[in-house]
Amino acid sequence: MAILKDVVNYVLNLGGPVFVPLIMLLLGLVAGLKFKKSIVAALTLGVAFSGMTLVVNYMMDAISPAAKSMSKLFHLSLNAIDAGWTGVAAITWSYKSAFLFFPLLLAINFVMLTFNWTKTLNVDMWNVWNKIFTYVVVLYFTHNAFYGFLVAGFQIVFELKAGDMWHRHIEDLTGMPGVTVPHFVTLFAVVLQPLNKLLDFIPIMNKPFDADALQKRIGVWGDNTVMGALIGVLLGFGAGYSVSGSLNLAVKAATAMTLFPMISKLFMTALQPIADAMSGFMQKHFKGREVYIGLDWPILAGRNEIWVTVIILVPIMLVFAMILPHNTVLPFAGIINLSFVNAALLLTGANLLRMITLGSLRRRFFYMARPILRQLLPI
Repeated sequence: MAILKDVVNYVLNLGGPVFVPLIMLLLGLVAGLKFKKSIVAALTLGVAFSGMTLVVNYMMDAISPAAKSMSKLFHLSLNAIDAGWTGVAAITWSYKSAFLFFPLLLAINFVMLTFNWTKTLNVDMWNVWNKIFTYVVVLYFTHNAFYGFLVAGFQIVFELKAGDMWHRHIEDLTGMPGVTVPHFVTLFAVVLQPLNKLLDFIPIMNKPFDADALQKRIGVWGDNTVMGALIGVLLGFGAGYSVSGSLNLAVKAATAMTLFPMISKLFMTALQPIADAMSGFMQKHFKGREVYIGLDWPILAGRNEIWVTVIILVPIMLVFAMILPHNTVLPFAGIINLSFVNAALLLTGANLLRMITLGSLRRRFFYMARPILRQLLPI
């Protein structure tokens, strides 16, 4: 057991930008892709993940101080602070049995692929922490570890099936073939779907409203760079920044909004040859079967609708934190919330109006649940 724990920890310590390209290199070679093309594709994928992480962190570092400044202007002084997903992940990894979820994910994925119960091969191992969190929650309420592993196992199954379901949507939105996102955040679509159906009854919600449609309607103001600058400067003024501070935030937001699509193209460059090789391999050896490579959500981050929604929701979240009864949590780490927007992006086809509306409604429910989670997490 100690050896297994050491192996799991070693693999996890490599990090996604190293381990995932290694897996993709092996997949490319197995599928018959030449070594030169395989190594270039794998390294390009590592560069894409690292680059996207850098830009995401750059964007978060620019927006978070403005959000905190805005919370002070709202005179929010709640008695608990949202630690965000990083805080939850740190808590989950502190459990002695946490390392067992890595082989559990591999085993379930292998069985489901073998029996053709899924088409998704999940190589995104680092998000196993949310399965551990599910285990912790179930253990807290049932005091039974078996039930915790059982429910976490069902979560893995649901994520793999979600990967199958979202594959076509992801290819349409990103242009990346043969990949999907078997991430727990896409399961939020189950919660959002009833609300999304209700929006069908509002005529304006049924019109195309993605970044391309917006640019056609408002011209240069819908350009990624200009839109990033405009939203950034408005957020700066809303946070009480000076003119120079607001303009600096505008340039930072514009920088990120410009770089996201550029880095997204690196994912396509890396994944295209591997996806083609995998498709040929499956047709040759397993006629009629497909395999989708399951990757982390940053492959969706090239869609600027995500970031427009996230920034616009900052003041909305602060208003909810201030006016909702029984809320005691100050949304610091989670105020730049990337969890639901990925599900909303896929569910709405990148419709900005729907994404913002669903985000606003969804935040209300989460604020209502946070007092319960606050009691749970210190265990």
